[in-house]
Amino acid sequence: MNRVGYGAMQLAGPNVWGPPDDPEAARRVLRLAVELGVGFFDTANAYGPRTVNRLIGEALRPFPEGVVVGNKVGAGRGPDRSWILTSHPDAIRSQVHEALTDMGVEASELTYLRLGGDSPMPASGVPLEDSLGALVELRDQGLIRRIGLSGATPAMLARAQELTPIAAVQNRFNLLDRSGVQVLADCEAQGVLFVPYYPLAAGRLADHDELTGPAERLGATPAQVALAWLLRRSPAVVVIPGTANPDHLRANTGAAQVAEDLTDAEVARLTDLVDESRAVIDQPHQSTVDALRAATGSRR
Repeated sequence: MNRVGYGAMQLAGPNVWGPPDDPEAARRVLRLAVELGVGFFDTANAYGPRTVNRLIGEALRPFPEGVVVGNKVGAGRGPDRSWILTSHPDAIRSQVHEALTDMGVEASELTYLRLGGDSPMPASGVPLEDSLGALVELRDQGLIRRIGLSGATPAMLARAQELTPIAAVQNRFNLLDRSGVQVLADCEAQGVLFVPYYPLAAGRLADHDELTGPAERLGATPAQVALAWLLRRSPAVVVIPGTANPDHLRANTGAAQVAEDLTDAEVARLTDLVDESRAVIDQPHQSTVDALRAATGSRR
């Protein structure tokens, strides 16, 4: 798999609500991603809600060989556009069927269960065994091929692995926020993909001093260097930068080459920006909470 994927959240309307101003432009970006070699797309029922999944289906169906879409269920939107966990098994089943309909496919290659372990969303109160069990049932019926987790603590990942194999985990992790470091280590040890969301820290990395030197040396952008660092941080990592801008998409896909060209010393300096041994695991950093709220325009 190409380790530079595409996060589709920004294809929805403002505040990740409703359709974009130009749906055809959004579909063109999705097709361009495939042309550029992107094989992994990230989305969720909650984006729109359902808007982005429909755009993906319209743009990419029939899906080219090698293209995998990871779709998150277990989260939804309230009437006030807030983000809420919807982890009841009936809601999980309904969201999986909605996603299959919206994308026009018979089975999901990867479905994540959205958990609340790394976000300020209130807990759902539904036992993991019940919500994850709904996905296991759907996999056994042939409607899901692989199961993942999103927002998992180390304990949640361990519990889930006792119930079913987990193919991928999507957690917060970027140059400034290493709170998912233990989950990353667990994924690496267990052969599980680790997919950091908000890999560019919701736009807060653009002017970071430590990115400037490598970017200037390589003729790259700071964002490319930040993505390249993630790729060098662990072989388990697949990045999913999101954009609705074709030029930004082209730049993001170039991060793989930048990763090859970064020196070990540059990678080490970037890694040392945060003391990972002191990283918080089970609670979101306040700076990240603020960034997420600013990025989506709502309480998440």
